[in-house]
Amino acid sequence: MDSPTTIFPARKVITMNPGFPEAEAVAVRDGRVLGVGTRDELAGWGDYQLDETFRDKVLIPGFVEAHCHAMEGAMWSFPYVGYFDRTAPDGTLWRGCRSIDDVIARLRDASAQIDNPATTLFAWGVDPIYFPGERLTAAHLDRVSEERPVFIFHANAHLATVNSALMRAEGITRETAVTGVVKGADGEPLGELQEPTAMMRARTAVGMLMSAADSAESLRNMGRACVRAGVTTFTDLGAMLFRPDLVARWQEVANEDSFPARASVPYGPLLGGPTDPAEIAGIVTGLAKTSTDKLRFGQIKLVLDGSIQGFTACVGWPGYFTGADQSQWLIDPEELPEIVLAYHKAGITVHAHCNADLASEAFINAVENALRAHPRWDHRHTIQHSQLTTAAQYRRMAAAGMCANIFSNHIYYWGDQHAEITLGPERAARMDSCATAAREGVRFALHSDAPVTPLGGLHLVWSAANRLTASNHVLGEHERIPVYDALRAVTGDAAYTLRMDREVGTIESGKRADFAVLDDDPLAVAVREVKDIPVWGTVLAGMPQPAD
Repeated sequence: MDSPTTIFPARKVITMNPGFPEAEAVAVRDGRVLGVGTRDELAGWGDYQLDETFRDKVLIPGFVEAHCHAMEGAMWSFPYVGYFDRTAPDGTLWRGCRSIDDVIARLRDASAQIDNPATTLFAWGVDPIYFPGERLTAAHLDRVSEERPVFIFHANAHLATVNSALMRAEGITRETAVTGVVKGADGEPLGELQEPTAMMRARTAVGMLMSAADSAESLRNMGRACVRAGVTTFTDLGAMLFRPDLVARWQEVANEDSFPARASVPYGPLLGGPTDPAEIAGIVTGLAKTSTDKLRFGQIKLVLDGSIQGFTACVGWPGYFTGADQSQWLIDPEELPEIVLAYHKAGITVHAHCNADLASEAFINAVENALRAHPRWDHRHTIQHSQLTTAAQYRRMAAAGMCANIFSNHIYYWGDQHAEITLGPERAARMDSCATAAREGVRFALHSDAPVTPLGGLHLVWSAANRLTASNHVLGEHERIPVYDALRAVTGDAAYTLRMDREVGTIESGKRADFAVLDDDPLAVAVREVKDIPVWGTVLAGMPQPAD
């Protein structure tokens, strides 16, 4: 038997459906949109309940965060030492650390609260690129403690800095022959660990993070963060689904009636599990059969290169503007075509982390190879981050039916540093090039990569529409896009990259009743004010979810 119909009148309903772009109200039945229109028009569906909660609010399709990590829910159990202010899922405001001395002071305070001197202090969010001069090393962290191991996970999630006590405890020495363990001219390790292979040498600290991230409470925290950000569909892009316990945890938590968001969880082979692509494809297709309306499996995420601001991304000629090139291929580009072909033939959509242009080139080559060997319609293989993808590469992507998920927040958080340090002014001005992607015919999403930058669709829209850096400089004015187009990239087009566009991403009859509830209209306020619009919360399957 059908449940009662509820009509939600609003100040405005922005449907993101070009065939019916706005309305006065939306009718919901059985968790789905019955229709949009005026209250009188919707009354034609029969008896209804009127819910005026949103009479003065603006409804928009729930934001689809197509590249983030559920680890966002775990990070707040550790001290935050990042440069920018951040808000935790419970609403707590953490002030940014604006100098290395600020970082050291916060770490000392955190260390003082731990009784056992052998217990590792784990913290996160730092990025030394914000601090001109010497790079953060073990010598700095030794000022926190010469006895307690200290591990600081960088904001980019590709690097860490550790102190001497941790290196002693984990046996990291001049004899450690591991790529990414950075050493000085004297051959001694400096305390910087670049990319997963090196960071895994800090076994205790990484274990602390994994334990926190694997918990049910971490996933529930992620759900709370989504509500605060207006997100109704999120991803854990690259989860360790080779672990049955983690699959079970996802199934337990995400399918709870009280869990306030939908999750798409692509498989990630980066940190372990089987290495044979055919075996992995079998796992992924098997998991896809267990998907529910709130939890989706069946896709895969590969990581090709590192971080631009960490100097580990694979940047093409002429290389990095200043600073040493420490680029790392996390998958051998010679092996990539066979890997992609195996997943492509299995019907799996492949998401590939490609920060820099050489990585984009390698993945495009691999997809073109797969299509020649095994033609397939509507594969939606997606370049994730796509920060330095060129116009020529976007043309090839369009011809191959590929998508992009562009990291627009980078312009604000690291744009100044990219122009001055990593890439130089010209390349920085065309990075995260939404206008070029649109002009060349590539469907694209925008993403936060939380916890790398804060979860939230409005900031992504603001970044893509303004391209303002933290110093209030417009970086690449010709790559700005209209607010409406940016909104589409965090709703319908983001859903498209996840193969969920038949269900979410617009407010129209038949789709799931998932909305973001805003205090103002992002299409009516000044473009520079979009990020400041308060988020009331969300609606999931017709059920209001207030943030506070």
